[in-house]
Amino acid sequence: MHLKKLQIIISVLVISGFLLAGCSHSSKISQKSINRVIDVAEKQYTKMLEVSTDLAKYPRTSNADGSVKYVSIRDWTGGFWPGSLWYLYDFTKKDAWEKAAVKWTESLESNQYNTTHHDIGFMMYCSYGNAIRHIKSEKYKEILIQSAKSLIKRYDERAGSIKSWNTKKSWDNNTWYFPVIIDNMMNLELLFYASKITGNPIYKNIAIKHAETTMKNHLRSDYSSYHVVDYDTATGKVLHRQTNQGLSDNSQWARGQAWGIYGFTVVYRETGDNRYLNTAQKMADFYINHPNLPKDKIPYWDFNAGQPGYKPDWAYDASKFSYVPRDASAAAVTASGLLEMYKYLPNGKKYYDFAIETLNSLSSPAYLATPGTNSFFILKHSTGSIPHGTEVDVPLVYADYYFLEALARYKKLIN
Repeated sequence: MHLKKLQIIISVLVISGFLLAGCSHSSKISQKSINRVIDVAEKQYTKMLEVSTDLAKYPRTSNADGSVKYVSIRDWTGGFWPGSLWYLYDFTKKDAWEKAAVKWTESLESNQYNTTHHDIGFMMYCSYGNAIRHIKSEKYKEILIQSAKSLIKRYDERAGSIKSWNTKKSWDNNTWYFPVIIDNMMNLELLFYASKITGNPIYKNIAIKHAETTMKNHLRSDYSSYHVVDYDTATGKVLHRQTNQGLSDNSQWARGQAWGIYGFTVVYRETGDNRYLNTAQKMADFYINHPNLPKDKIPYWDFNAGQPGYKPDWAYDASKFSYVPRDASAAAVTASGLLEMYKYLPNGKKYYDFAIETLNSLSSPAYLATPGTNSFFILKHSTGSIPHGTEVDVPLVYADYYFLEALARYKKLIN
């Protein structure tokens, strides 16, 4: 071999080595840890299926006696149970999990016409959206399209938003006539999907307008988010910026921040508009750098809980707790969102590393259930709504869903 040719080959190999080193992931989740999580999930969900035989009752959380608490098809969480089964099938490729996932997904069919709230995206895309990855069904497509049609019926051009809830009172007795919550960012993925498969831009255009309005009105200067923004439907003017599930109107409810990180990342993926990626990144920076974030990266239910200067804007007495409850569901949503965000950032290593730290914590005995306990859910220590006095330090079905989704995204990244 000529010396010059040998020098070229050596140079290419050296450069390739540097490139590979630069692209490698310094943080990881061991295969042993992933296997343990999937083993727990299979054991827990096998038991869940044994006790959950009524397809009109969807597992959501625990009752006080440790039994499974179910909700009806109208509840916003119904799609997470079949969605979790789909992710378990992704990991195991076992026919039994696919069969269970199909059965529970199809139980939600009539929900495609639900126009009573904004959560049809959660309900139908987490179920049918995952199903259609495996089963190329025209019927499933039509169900998702109809679900998107139902969702955009809640859109108002003057407010530039999709109405989240119907008229309701705030904790300080304001009346919200057109309340929009940060959670609604999670329902936009259904609309982007509908435009892609129909060729009709109406769904995508509404999703983009909703995201623009949310970016304008929900975010504070530090990129924390208000939970609820209420609009005047005659003028589109903001009437109230408040909370329904956080500590106070000026605090940061942890899961609300997680919804924003995840939701704006999805909008960037679907539009390529850097404004949304920048917003997601800055919301993530707020979350990651918050001085009240515990060392294990699992946030308190509200970032400002226990901090001076923040007190509840509602009547429920949180001081009854001898500790500040965590929210594993917020951690799982954030980890999943960050793993997607990482793909779009040339210098996104810190987001990847943070997501892996979070998933390693969730995979530890501190948060991962012992088989046969925890009402047959996977994760412990989530918090639904302390102001309402409900679902405090319990398992939540959506914590399981986003935990499994995050692990699936990690697996794709490393492969």
